Amino acid sequence: MTTMMGSTSRRAFACVLLAGTIMAASDALGAEKYWAYVGTYTNSKTSPSEGIYKLEFDPATGSLTPKGVAARAADPSFLAVHPSGKFLYAVDEVGDFEGQKAGGVSAFALDPATGDLKLLNQQSSKGDYPCHLAVDPQGKAVVAVNYGGGSVACLPIEPDGSLRPASSFIQHHGKSVDPDRQGAPHAHSVNFDPTGKLALVADLGLDKVLIYDLDAAAGKLTPHDPAFAEVQSGSGPRHLAWHPSGRFAYVITEMGGTVAVFDYDKAKGSLKEVQAIRTLPGDYKGKAGCAEVVVHPSGKFVYGSNRGHDSLAIYEVDPATGKLTAAGWKPTGGKNPRNFVIDPTGGYLLAENQDSNTIVVFRIDPATGGLTAVGEPVSIPKPVCIRFVAQPISAK
Repeated sequence: MTTMMGSTSRRAFACVLLAGTIMAASDALGAEKYWAYVGTYTNSKTSPSEGIYKLEFDPATGSLTPKGVAARAADPSFLAVHPSGKFLYAVDEVGDFEGQKAGGVSAFALDPATGDLKLLNQQSSKGDYPCHLAVDPQGKAVVAVNYGGGSVACLPIEPDGSLRPASSFIQHHGKSVDPDRQGAPHAHSVNFDPTGKLALVADLGLDKVLIYDLDAAAGKLTPHDPAFAEVQSGSGPRHLAWHPSGRFAYVITEMGGTVAVFDYDKAKGSLKEVQAIRTLPGDYKGKAGCAEVVVHPSGKFVYGSNRGHDSLAIYEVDPATGKLTAAGWKPTGGKNPRNFVIDPTGGYLLAENQDSNTIVVFRIDPATGGLTAVGEPVSIPKPVCIRFVAQPISAK
């Protein structure tokens, strides 16, 4: 059994991790600035959003500058960028799509020079309220998960970036111990493993991370063997992040308020839990409401967002075991932090406060992982997700 990857494989997997947020790694690492695309909720009566916003991010200073609406869409909450950097995909987190009990997935052509997005087409996600999606590392398929429907769908990508109808659909079944939140399946996120051949779907309603084999060329998902990994009952797995080495996976649990650490067996495609660590301070008496987990590109730190406590939990990583040690908490400077991202250079963390309509930029201390706010909060209505795309390098 092989549990460690060689240095070449580790570098390749690091590029795969970045592909969901930036253009091809060779271009991104030399970029001067980036487009930051922000997915939002458009259904708010108090802070109406128009769709997907674009901002310009300068990693030299940490400045984040709004540049208007990139595309109008209905509740385009989560976004994913094609590995080529030419296309962007968004879930339309709605419960009625073209008269069906389903949501949508939208495909956009992306102009790196201007940041403009042009709608190519939309397809049904085959289940209601899709909340997350990912593009496979080959750029051949989008996998989307439906929170309301408790299901997962695979949509093939045409050469022009548009989407074909779902070619594979799997309905989850079952429940877990909380009758209010877990009386049915609720698929919450999808990530690809280091090989790019497995899709891992965290299902909050089942307390499982389900594992699927992906044939990207055929657009087909089938249950893997083993078919899933379990988390503690009632904890509600939400999102997953990989360590750059590909040896460890981190699953944040929305209801349990923990980060579950898994050792990954690449040969078997299996996960073994080795730790579950609390995301909240010991003296905090409120309910858990975790949302996002992100690993620093260096592999030295892991971060998790706490709604309610309105903070980011900071952890140090043991490089030998992947286990975490709490290193503190940082207020996000707003209310209800959802998704957050680390910029491609690893110098900054951008946190979105959904209910205070702000994005706050933090400088990351490379020695400790500590966070220091930079500049003033940027106003964006109901921000949910950020994805980066490198701008073309200007001629000197």
